[in-house]
Amino acid sequence: MSDDVLRENTAKWYVIHTYSGHENKVKANMEAMVQNRHMEDVILDIQVPMEEYVEEKDGREKLKERKLFPSYVLVKMIMNDETWYLVRNTRGVTGFVGPGSKPVPLSDGEVLALGVADKKEFFGGFEVGESVKVKDGPFEDFVGVIDAMSYDKGKVDVIISMFGRDTKVELSFNQIVKI
Repeated sequence: MSDDVLRENTAKWYVIHTYSGHENKVKANMEAMVQNRHMEDVILDIQVPMEEYVEEKDGREKLKERKLFPSYVLVKMIMNDETWYLVRNTRGVTGFVGPGSKPVPLSDGEVLALGVADKKEFFGGFEVGESVKVKDGPFEDFVGVIDAMSYDKGKVDVIISMFGRDTKVELSFNQIVKI
């Protein structure tokens, strides 16, 4: 497994609380600090989730954006003392969301529900027709081809050759790796 894939798999999304109205400033400051300290390999993404809405004014409809979660910023990072310190000491940050001083990462379901990760990217960027190797479960070490994917279920259908016949098996995305 390459370093990029390993980093991507160990990094988690965390929620950071900020002063009201400082979300974009916090994002900009944090991105600058990450770049200055060459920490792009441990702090991978910083987002302020936005939603579009239509505002009607003077009989005209105008498409606008607003923050989905005011006073919160989402950060995808590998948690260690250095990254924790960088986030906590960014101007405008009041702290991580979690009990006490221990940040709690978002679950995979929460990340998908928030829409901060592209489903295709979230599940490893697999494509229908791509060859994969099963890394876990009863079909471990079998090689097959992706037949179908269900992002909502977190499942993938893989055609593997067993006893000279093609057999479709349903697996989780975390049970397969690209060849």
